[in-house]
Amino acid sequence: MQPDTALQLATAQLTRVRAEIGKIIVGQQDVVDGVLICLLAGGHVLLEGVPGLGKTTLLRTLSKVMHLKYSRIQFTPDLMPADIVGSMIIDSDSGSKALRFSPGPIFAHLVLADEINRATPKTQSALLEAMQEHTVTSGTQTMELEPPFLVMATQNPIEMEGTYPLPEAQLDRFLMKILVRFPTRAELGTIVERTSQKDEIEVSPVLTREEILDLRAACHQVLVAPHVQDHAISLVMATQPGVAEAHELSNKFIRYGSSPRGAQALVECGRVFALMKGRLHLSIEDIDTIAPAVLRHRIILNFDAHAEGQTPETILNKIIPSVAAAVSSRA
Repeated sequence: MQPDTALQLATAQLTRVRAEIGKIIVGQQDVVDGVLICLLAGGHVLLEGVPGLGKTTLLRTLSKVMHLKYSRIQFTPDLMPADIVGSMIIDSDSGSKALRFSPGPIFAHLVLADEINRATPKTQSALLEAMQEHTVTSGTQTMELEPPFLVMATQNPIEMEGTYPLPEAQLDRFLMKILVRFPTRAELGTIVERTSQKDEIEVSPVLTREEILDLRAACHQVLVAPHVQDHAISLVMATQPGVAEAHELSNKFIRYGSSPRGAQALVECGRVFALMKGRLHLSIEDIDTIAPAVLRHRIILNFDAHAEGQTPETILNKIIPSVAAAVSSRA
């Protein structure tokens, strides 16, 4: 298949997926695109927002549209690692009592980790191997998870009592952190209208698992020019306090900047975003568009930042245009 033909097919498939999801999810296009980007880039996504904004509905709808297996894990303080990955049980059906592995809900294509910060660190860490290695180990047995595999974790930003904040090492394993915002008045009206209809809206499968894997391969065909890759690296370096390329706000308010995974994520997510826009090359504008979602959970603020009311948003909103302006001046 010619590159132009493959590009048109991939873009058309992604457009159909977004349109089908739009039958259920009103607005929230940034959230929908972010989850799709993480799925096709082979990473995971963290959603933060108050209850009732459609986070659970989004992943369930995505599983129907893409014909993928979906599972939901409600994280609670008494949740155990075995409740996620599975456990060995005694199989007495065959007459001889032998141990058999019973898979947990992690064995799915799309896994919703609902309110992940409610579980203890030990249980949270049970996700680490699955998220990073795409494998699950029980005893001496290691099992691979079938691709595509996406963990979508949710956090409630307002109810912090009885929660266990995610450690930085686990946050870094999420490709993106997306803020789910409250709908506009018009969107809220559409939501009420749709939910009050007599007949429930149905969505149709648009892609098969094999087509999704082909889309992933198409994303890797997106070209990354040296100057675009250099821009992604410059963004990450600008968040590093104490280095020559650091932004002044980084030196003042950031304790630890983005890890190297941040630069990798900017390029990989940018490729998918470019394909969504119908292009086979990554641009600096693509990098800047996705940078807040890729970097906001990878920078750790110091005490001065908290004291002055700074957030990752306020800092990145100044760092990203500053780096882009520096690139323009050099050009």
